[in-house]
Amino acid sequence: MRPRAMHPRARLAAVAAALGGFTAALVPLTATAATSAPAGTTAGASATCSVAYTVSNDWGTGFTAAITITDTGATPLASWTLGYAYGGNQTLQSGWNGTWSQSGSAVTVTAPSWATTIAPGASYTTDANFGYSGTNTAPTAFTVNGVACGDSTSPSASPSASASASPSASPSSSPTGTPGAAPALHVSGNHLVDANGHTVTLHGVDRSGTEFACVQNTGVFDGPADQASVSAMTSWRINAVRVPLNEDCWLGANGVNPAYAGANYIAAVKAYVSLLEQNGLNVILDLHWTDGAYTGNSSGCSGATAVCQKPMPDAAGAVPFWTSVATTFKGDDAVVFDLFNEPYPDRATGSETSAWECWLNGGTCPGIGYTVAGMQSLDNAVRGTGATNVVMLGGLAYSNDLTQWLAYEPHDPTGNVAASWHSYNFNACSSSSCWNAQIAPVAAKVPLVTGELGENDCAHGYLDSVLPWLDSIGASYLAWTWNTWDCASGPALISSYDGTPTGFGAGYKAHLATLG
Repeated sequence: MRPRAMHPRARLAAVAAALGGFTAALVPLTATAATSAPAGTTAGASATCSVAYTVSNDWGTGFTAAITITDTGATPLASWTLGYAYGGNQTLQSGWNGTWSQSGSAVTVTAPSWATTIAPGASYTTDANFGYSGTNTAPTAFTVNGVACGDSTSPSASPSASASASPSASPSSSPTGTPGAAPALHVSGNHLVDANGHTVTLHGVDRSGTEFACVQNTGVFDGPADQASVSAMTSWRINAVRVPLNEDCWLGANGVNPAYAGANYIAAVKAYVSLLEQNGLNVILDLHWTDGAYTGNSSGCSGATAVCQKPMPDAAGAVPFWTSVATTFKGDDAVVFDLFNEPYPDRATGSETSAWECWLNGGTCPGIGYTVAGMQSLDNAVRGTGATNVVMLGGLAYSNDLTQWLAYEPHDPTGNVAASWHSYNFNACSSSSCWNAQIAPVAAKVPLVTGELGENDCAHGYLDSVLPWLDSIGASYLAWTWNTWDCASGPALISSYDGTPTGFGAGYKAHLATLG
């Protein structure tokens, strides 16, 4: 039994009392539509299509190509195979969102099992990394199912098709191989969208344990992390899981048992991410517990190591943490990065303005005795690796306060940024009037992901009010938490890892069942 003082939600009562109250080089191409199918091709190959070829990252000795195929005809492109050739020495390194191969200069991509057909009017993006030397000249001719691919009325690829290419590229292959059924995500306006530009709204659960078990020397996970436990999750009709991480465990720092830290911890997390993705679940990786000695207002612990929630992440550990995590998962845009779980610098600095400045810029912050990593530096760490994964940023007051989020939003070169909001019945902003005044304006500008929601009464009255409101604005949400805890110690959705719901979980499960 883990110590109550170390429980990830042991601060609920205290907080309740305290708060009470993408850039890319777009390469134009011209292709002529075939008038007849060559011998040996299928009848379906006569369908018209267009191709947009995008180089989204070129680092001199290698690059990432994103290719978007659009069915411009009236019949589906079934069991599609894309072909093209390079004029230089471009050499395939790895590909995803399709099965990539190369023979000489000729490159072939066959449809993955989860996207064998492209419907009329729809698009699909597939990506790969290549090495090269000399000149990186883009290909200008493409075939789909053995036929030159172009639109019979508009031979060149449309700018809109090129612009919609998924920015899910990076100078590294997916760490878990070709991603499974979980869609690659990017930001379009105030929505998360997949590679085809279709809106994706996340409805999921938090899976706590990987933030605390390792530092408590009990393992990597709290409970099972196998197929049976994931099948129980998917039976609730969720499409996302948020996995909290521990800075010291990932980095193998500060004396954490090596069995549960460093390479072993990373391997366990990667395997779990792969399992979740294979089950069609997007994954949010969250930096939850970090270093830094803090004993001020709302302190969760007195130690300097990552054994509790700190008001802000530490620059010494959080920056290398995100550099490592982003390097590990870049190229797999089914994974979202939640840069810091629940900032509460406002409890330390004593001023809303100084708190937001600390939140963005970090450095020396009033009331915090360690050098803080601001959201801009964390975003820089991620983007510095070439990763284009969507990042989530929570506001002040344990991510419940988004009042100045838009004013302080960090600069991100990819535009793949979402606001993270946490909503509990005991938070200051827990009424529809506050949601409409403070949260809706943010959701109108950027995707809103409610990374945590819940209530501390083992019931679902609060969920019954906030979930319909979130649905009305098209926001994503994940409920805390898919763990078998006593509801008295914090919101727990289940009483057994077979998916048996608690009273709180029953309300959430019932709501999920009403969604399309």
